[in-house]
Amino acid sequence: MDEVSLRSGAEDASNRTQTMGVEGRGHLVVDDGRHFDNPFPYDPANEKTPVLDESKEKLSDDLVEDLKKSINDFLKVLESDMPSSIDWNDVSVYTGCSGYSLLFMHLADVLGHDKFLKKAQPLAEECVSKIRGKRHTFLCGDAGPLAIGAALYTKLGMKSEATSCLERLRKLERDVLNPKSGLPDEILYGRAGYLYALVYLQEKLGKSVIDNKAIRSVITSILDSGNYLARKEKLTVPLMYEWHEKKYVGAAHGFMGILFMLLQLKDHLTADEVHEKVKPTVDYVCTLQFPSGNMPSSLNNETDRLVHWCHGAPGAVFLLAKAYQVFGDDSYLEHARKSADCIWERGLLRKGYGLCHGTAGNGYALLYFYQVTKEPEYLYRAAQFARWCRDYGKHGCRTPDRPLSLFEGLAGTVYFLADLLNPEKAKFPAFVI
Repeated sequence: MDEVSLRSGAEDASNRTQTMGVEGRGHLVVDDGRHFDNPFPYDPANEKTPVLDESKEKLSDDLVEDLKKSINDFLKVLESDMPSSIDWNDVSVYTGCSGYSLLFMHLADVLGHDKFLKKAQPLAEECVSKIRGKRHTFLCGDAGPLAIGAALYTKLGMKSEATSCLERLRKLERDVLNPKSGLPDEILYGRAGYLYALVYLQEKLGKSVIDNKAIRSVITSILDSGNYLARKEKLTVPLMYEWHEKKYVGAAHGFMGILFMLLQLKDHLTADEVHEKVKPTVDYVCTLQFPSGNMPSSLNNETDRLVHWCHGAPGAVFLLAKAYQVFGDDSYLEHARKSADCIWERGLLRKGYGLCHGTAGNGYALLYFYQVTKEPEYLYRAAQFARWCRDYGKHGCRTPDRPLSLFEGLAGTVYFLADLLNPEKAKFPAFVI
C-alpha cells in the first residue's frame, strides 16, 4: 500500500483539452481528459487475471482476498488521518463526519464485526450534537445524522437517544411539506433526500418506526411540485424539477434522481401517478440520451462531457434499469445498457475514486445493471472498476477537496469495495433503497 501516492494524486501534467463534435442531435462530445482509457479487456475470456470464477456468477477467490486486503489497508490510512482532517463544522454524510459513521455501520453489516459500531458511535454522537437546522436531507442536511444516530443508537440499545433522534427527524417534516419553504425536490438538498432518510429508517428499524403516511406526504409534495412547474412553464411532460432555476438531469441535483426515488417507492403511489405522471417523464428522459449513451447535465445543454453519478450516464442506468423492472418495457433496458456501456468506456475518472464524481460511483452503476439483468459481463465490469480503485492514488488523479470523505474520497471507495464482496446485495449509499 503506497500511502504517499494515496495522499497525493496530482493532476496528470500531460493532460490536454481537445473538443470534438460528433453527429447526432447536434450535440458536442468533449474529450477534455476527464477519463482514462479503459485498460481492461473488453472480452473477459482474454483476461490474464480473472476477476470472476468459472461460473461467471461470483467474484474469483483471488479478487475477494485482494478486496479484503485493500479494505484493511485503506481503513488503516483512513483511521490514521481522520483525527487531523475531520472538520467538525461539517456533519454531513456527503463530505462530513456522518459519512464515516455510515461507513463503519456498513462495515459492521458486511464484515460482521461489531467493533465498527463502536467506531461509529463517537462520530455519530458528535454529529448529532452539532446539527444546525439549516438543511433537511440525508446527504447534506440534518436528516442524515439524525437517521444514522437513530439506527446506531437502536443497535447499541440506547433507546432514549434513538427516540430523540427520531423525534427531531420528524420535526423537519413541516418545512419539507411547506410549498413556500423554497426547498427543492432533488436528492442532495431537497425533498427526495429527506424521503430517503425516512425509508432508510424503515429499512434499518422496521416499517413501524416511520408512519407510511409521512412517506406518502413527502411523495405528494414532490409530485405536486413537479406538476406545478410543468404546468407553470406549459410543458408537455407531466413533471419537471429545477434547482437554482436550472433544470438538472442527473442523479444528485436532477430529475433522474427524483424519478428513481419515486419508482423505488411505487407501492406508495397510485397506479395513475405511476403511469400518467412518472412514466411519461421517464419517457422524456429517454429522448435526452446522447448517441454515446450519456446524458446532458441540464436541459438545453448539448455538451456530452460528464460521466458521473451526480451528472450523466450513471444516474440513467439506475433510473432506466428500474423503469424496466417496473414497466417491463425492453426499450428502457436498452437505454440503460447504452448508458452502462458509456460508463465502461469513459468511467475511469481522472477526478478521483469517490462516489459522487469518481470511479467507485460509476462502478456502482455497472453493478446495479448486473443486479437487474444478471448478465455476468456487467459484474465483470464492476469488478474491474473495483480493481482500478484498489490502486487508489497511483493513477495521477486529482486529489479531492475532502480526500477522506464518503462521497468525494477514500471512505466512499472503501464502501464500494466492501459492497462488492456481496454483489447481489450491494446498494449505492443514500440512493438505492
